Amino acid sequence: MKVILTQDITGLGSIGDLVAVKDGFGRNFLIPEGKAIQATSQNMKKVEHQKRQIREKLSKTKREAEKLSERIENVSCTVAKSAGEEDKLFGSVTSMDIEASLKLEGIEIDRKKIILPDPIKALGIYQIPIKLHPEVTATLKLWVVKE
Repeated sequence: MKVILTQDITGLGSIGDLVAVKDGFGRNFLIPEGKAIQATSQNMKKVEHQKRQIREKLSKTKREAEKLSERIENVSCTVAKSAGEEDKLFGSVTSMDIEASLKLEGIEIDRKKIILPDPIKALGIYQIPIKLHPEVTATLKLWVVKE
């Protein structure tokens, strides 16, 4: 029996794959559980249409992320913090501070997308990566200055 998978199944395949399984496994488990549908010509066309729609949606989100990446790379943000001797900050610059400074520039970014391994604790210029899409990462130029 040939079926089209509607879920990822370990050892069998991923969503949209056409796989051959034993009749009992397909009829008694995969189809009733909603993990697969029977591979008819109508179902094949429907799955291909859904795949095409998903690909178009993913390419659209990637294009939007690339446009946002260009905007971010053309912007330079400044964060003012109080600092002591040897240019060490009282406190630190976190992803929340970077998110707020980007918001002042008119760019809305979720702070979870800002890749900041450690909080910034000194004055200076930093290159901050921002992961907008699995394939698109922007680099923000951040100035940390004395308040």
